[in-house]
Amino acid sequence: MKLFGTDGVRGRAGKKLNAINAMRLAMAAGIYFRKNSINNKIIVGKDTRRSGYMIENAIVSGLTAIGYDVRQIGPMPTPAIAFLTEDLRCDAGIMISASHNPYYDNGVKFFDAQGNKLNEEAEAEIEKIFYNDELIEENQKEEFKIGRSKRIDDVIGRYIVHIKNSFPKNLTLHNVRIVLDTANGAAYKVAPTIFNELGADVVLLNAEPNGSNINLNCGALHPENLGEQVRKLRADIGFAFDGDADRLVVVDENGDVIHGDKLIGALSVFLKNRKSLNKNSAVATVMSNQALEDYLNENGIDLHRCNVGDKYILETFKKDGLNFGGEQSGHIILSDFAKTGDALVAALAVMANILTKNESASKLLNPFDLYPQLQKNLSVGKKVPLEDIDGYAELVKKIEKQNIRVLIRYSGTENLLRILLEGKDESQLTKFMVEVEELLRSRLNG
Repeated sequence: MKLFGTDGVRGRAGKKLNAINAMRLAMAAGIYFRKNSINNKIIVGKDTRRSGYMIENAIVSGLTAIGYDVRQIGPMPTPAIAFLTEDLRCDAGIMISASHNPYYDNGVKFFDAQGNKLNEEAEAEIEKIFYNDELIEENQKEEFKIGRSKRIDDVIGRYIVHIKNSFPKNLTLHNVRIVLDTANGAAYKVAPTIFNELGADVVLLNAEPNGSNINLNCGALHPENLGEQVRKLRADIGFAFDGDADRLVVVDENGDVIHGDKLIGALSVFLKNRKSLNKNSAVATVMSNQALEDYLNENGIDLHRCNVGDKYILETFKKDGLNFGGEQSGHIILSDFAKTGDALVAALAVMANILTKNESASKLLNPFDLYPQLQKNLSVGKKVPLEDIDGYAELVKKIEKQNIRVLIRYSGTENLLRILLEGKDESQLTKFMVEVEELLRSRLNG
């Protein structure tokens, strides 16, 4: 597909995602959702990027032009849009965000009436409509058939109550000092409110968005800053979110970052012990360390692997009847409470685990050692199919013969090639990474 990547439509604001394209994309999506319309309402939220004003207005124009009524709720986390779409009985939800990308990028994510991200078939149909001039033209309305827009500010309370209900009522965060880094993003209001209301002593970082400082040297992309503050303030734990708060990074009381796979492992065992883990199984992507799978198996838990992207985790949930999983990057999904990765739900689950076990974060959230894993991102000018690259298949075969796991894929949201090598001998991984990098650089950028 030309428009959609692994997580909606994303690109440079004002270029790929300019006002005209955003309006047309909204019209195409509205035409698609209209087929199953019940209430003729679509909710629209955004993060704190400056370009959000432009794109939000363009999307509202596109939706109202084809007759949809729009509810604008302003800056809210992506998982809040998923929840509120269903809670407000809307036909669909739209989130304007480029997640962890810099402020000059932006994106559009779509949710169906049940708050689920769209599958690839639905995205392909919207994209087909996007390029159909005749269909776009004939669906535009006139007179009183043109839609209306209304900005509503009172829905934040619904989401806060929903998130707090995921935390066991017999537990309290009283006497727990927590440092929150909201990345100057969409959770800058809801995150401190939730943790304060549950009794925590909250220290807030990076909660003053100005349109250009989202994710800038802060949040989930830069947890080292959070770690320094946790140590300095002698806090019990630190939580860092990305720009739209669907990704969580945890820092323990020593200021050390907890690896995402260890977080998935610790929470899987916690949920199993609470009899809240469907079929004693968890879901992770092909990027997750083999040590996670071995640890889960030792604890009587099966691991189901899927492609990278939280929508693929959710598809695996539906297919296999499961309810917990995540990516090592920090997208943690507890589907009993969230339809997508929700950093706030995940953070409260971490706290419930710590309080139940009465152990420190450093001890509880490091339940196993990872196997050595090297990762590299290569900037590419074009995304040539890997199977068409001379020498690629032969090199991968040679590496895999050494019992090294090889995963090489293009990013769905950026012009990057992601390389992962995993094995038990780090010096061997380093040697082969040089070979892989040299081959791919020469073929893709030569």
